[in-house]
Amino acid sequence: MEGLSMLQKATQETPVILMPNHKSYLDFLVISYILFTYDIPVPVIAAGIRLAEMKMVGEIFRRSGAFFIRRAIGSDKLYWAVLSEYVKTIVRTGYAPMEFYVEGLRSRTLKSLTPKLGMMHMVLEPFFKSEVFDITLVPISISYDRVLEESLLAHELLGVPKPKETTTSLLKSTKVLQEDYGAMHVNFGRPISVRQMCEGKINRCQYNLTPRDLPQKPTEEAQACVSWLAHLVVRVQDEGSVISPWSLMACMLLQAPITALTEEGLLWHQLTGKTLWLRKLVLDCGARLNWPAQTPDSDVMSSAVALHRSVVHQKAGRVYLVQEEEPARRHPISPQERVMRTASAVLMLASYRNQSLHVFVRPALVATALHITESTQRDELFAFYCFLQELFSYEFVSIPGELSQDFEEACSHLKKCGAAHISQQEVTPSAGGMETLLFLRALIQPFIDSYQVMLRYLCEEGDQVLTEKQFLAAVRSLATRLILSGELDTYEALSSDTQKNLLLALRRLEAVTKSRASEENEFNVNKAAVRTIGDVLSGKIPPQMLQTTPDARL
Repeated sequence: MEGLSMLQKATQETPVILMPNHKSYLDFLVISYILFTYDIPVPVIAAGIRLAEMKMVGEIFRRSGAFFIRRAIGSDKLYWAVLSEYVKTIVRTGYAPMEFYVEGLRSRTLKSLTPKLGMMHMVLEPFFKSEVFDITLVPISISYDRVLEESLLAHELLGVPKPKETTTSLLKSTKVLQEDYGAMHVNFGRPISVRQMCEGKINRCQYNLTPRDLPQKPTEEAQACVSWLAHLVVRVQDEGSVISPWSLMACMLLQAPITALTEEGLLWHQLTGKTLWLRKLVLDCGARLNWPAQTPDSDVMSSAVALHRSVVHQKAGRVYLVQEEEPARRHPISPQERVMRTASAVLMLASYRNQSLHVFVRPALVATALHITESTQRDELFAFYCFLQELFSYEFVSIPGELSQDFEEACSHLKKCGAAHISQQEVTPSAGGMETLLFLRALIQPFIDSYQVMLRYLCEEGDQVLTEKQFLAAVRSLATRLILSGELDTYEALSSDTQKNLLLALRRLEAVTKSRASEENEFNVNKAAVRTIGDVLSGKIPPQMLQTTPDARL
């Protein structure tokens, strides 16, 4: 209620921008409903153009204040100018809050996505040009015990095309609502004053040198400020998220061997014992945990498993992964199809693990650096930590320019939970902290294994020039072969989001460049640079070699 009270006050003083995370199609309906219930102006919502094509539904959204935008604007300057002016007019007048998703897309992995900056630039420009005194950003954290689209998201990650949004499909999906999806938690964060946050970061006087009506390309200073603010909003969204008991159980389930989940079953008392241990660790890290205090712990965890019966089931004191039922068919299921069915269940489980990943990711990266470098020197660990943050920059969102601060915070968490001793020169694992360090490393290991598979493909099997579509199909084929041969046990390597994130990271590291001449989404691969990155990730060479290898161009 405190967040809503602050929001209500802010709407009377400055233009307000509502910035929820985006995990489900229900997100924008929920925000409007809550604001209407508490007599706060219903927001104007930036929605995807596909929703406008839905009969009746699109018109209802439009009359409710939504406006529809293209997913990609490209080089259409007229469209950009019209959209930009429309958004800035809403901000300048401030007659209603405006709502948009800073991540740009719905997260298919339930992790926070790297923010898109186009809409953020439009929203902040009236402040940069002194057309408004201040703008208030309100981060909103929406958490689900169970996501409505869990199965759909897993199939999309495995390459199944996303079904088109239609009114007919909406009506057909109403039977899904007959199931139990648990609770939804909506946390309205403390309002952020753009004026206060931008103080000392941007010189607004430069905008007075050009007439306001003329379009201006954002300066590097403005771009850096917008990027910093957008990443800060995502961080606040993460910190405001509520973690469910099921998310902790998913963390522990995914650290068990895959055969234990699919064949032997994981002992219930082992799972519950580890989950209770993890609960203490989460609370030590200061996270928001929805664990009913008046209910016995065993009942809380049994209820979580019952709610997620589409992912796991309990039988004879053991927990098993639920796999899709085999339809009636003449021919037996192929090994490749069996891998995909297991992968679908694993990716659903991983999405719920991802809901609590933001709590552990920075300490986990330090724990990983300790293991791979086999060093305790702070400067060496920090260098490897920076490398991991750069490589996984599209997996785990970090605030630009705050790597050192994040590293210190991670070390502080390790010290607080008794996993490491911290001095000015060293980070030393403690005798009683090995269980914590092993858990943290295991959280990051699926991402490392997945990236190693993709780097291996680019170095050994991939062409020097390839399209994104070719890359995704080839990596999925390679990962499937490695899983069947027993060389790989990480089904998350089959996720298209993970594969795309690596390509984006390699472009950022200049190991892969996008071909401008080609009409297709073609990439030129610098195999020497990719090989160097793989060697650093496996600990063969220090991250400093990325700067000294001539062929790497990093």
